[in-house]
Amino acid sequence: MDLTEIRLAIDQVNDTILRAFIERMKLSEAVATEKKKAGLPILNKAREREIIAKVLADSGTFAPYAHRLFTVLFELSRAYQAALAAPDSPFKAEIEAHMMPSDALLPDAGQIACQGVEGAYSQMAADKLFPRGSLNFFKSFDAVFDAVESGLCRYGVLPIENSSNGSVRQVYTLLKERNVSIIRSYRLCVSHALLVKPGVKLQDVHTVISHEQALGQCSAFLKSLKGVTLRPVANTAMAAQEVASSADPGIACVSSASCAELYGLEALDVRLQNSDNNYTRFVVISKTPEIYPGANRISLIVSLPHRPGSLYEVIAKFAAAEINIVKLESYPMVGHDFEFLFLFEIEASVKDDRVTGILADLKASCPSFAFLGNYVEG
Repeated sequence: MDLTEIRLAIDQVNDTILRAFIERMKLSEAVATEKKKAGLPILNKAREREIIAKVLADSGTFAPYAHRLFTVLFELSRAYQAALAAPDSPFKAEIEAHMMPSDALLPDAGQIACQGVEGAYSQMAADKLFPRGSLNFFKSFDAVFDAVESGLCRYGVLPIENSSNGSVRQVYTLLKERNVSIIRSYRLCVSHALLVKPGVKLQDVHTVISHEQALGQCSAFLKSLKGVTLRPVANTAMAAQEVASSADPGIACVSSASCAELYGLEALDVRLQNSDNNYTRFVVISKTPEIYPGANRISLIVSLPHRPGSLYEVIAKFAAAEINIVKLESYPMVGHDFEFLFLFEIEASVKDDRVTGILADLKASCPSFAFLGNYVEG
């Protein structure tokens, strides 16, 4: 056979494979119906192992490739079954109850909680998101969550991630533990300055204070300062406030340039951050979920069975539905020996039955499952 004839033969085999695949997916639909009647989960690992064992025994030298082929078939079948089950799932009904009308917009006013004091980056983000909002400042992230959960404030604005220095773990932990939802995110370009009392020179500085994220974002500059102690504080603007009120002229802070004017300080240096492309993501939280039109990002935290392949199985569910995972991180589970929670952020909408099917399946099968929200990524 020449190449043309070989390709014709392959085309015929492809046609046969496609017909068999379509027939298999139709049978998967029938399986989903019967599982639903019997109240059975989508995943049947014992059945899959049984099929794989036969495939490996029958495929000879092609066993590794056949194993991969059938693994993908299982993933596609489960994804299809999950999508079929989604419209009738309690999770779908719960989500639909929180979908906002098609013409709804995030309010630009209201009582807004943010951590820190005037001049904080959280305040800058809050001003952008809620130009007519009434800002309420709190000393800690916990207090922002308290204000939203109690109803004192309708929304809270919190930093969640920096493009240079990674996630704000404390906020993610609180999102898992507290009864709130993410309803919007916003990216703020952050530029740091070294602020001191008027007249202080760089050689006079012995201590630099700021939030640990800001110190990390400016690590290269700060390493160049010899004999200087770094001290983390709760907030960059609080750091500026402390420098302004301190009797010690040798204390400087990493903060925004705008804090210099607010607190009567001077900037010894600007653009301290390791990268000019330095962005911090902020999220808006509310006591109840609010899913606005255009919501395109979903965040969730799950724990998984402590066995080989459990993380892969979750990733495979998203891959089979062509859902992009944009963030995946692990967090130690307090009180458990080297077991972890997993944070997923995906580009998806709960309006898609494939998505809600997978989420409903994860909620039913994972030891713990926290849906943090479906929101517009800004």
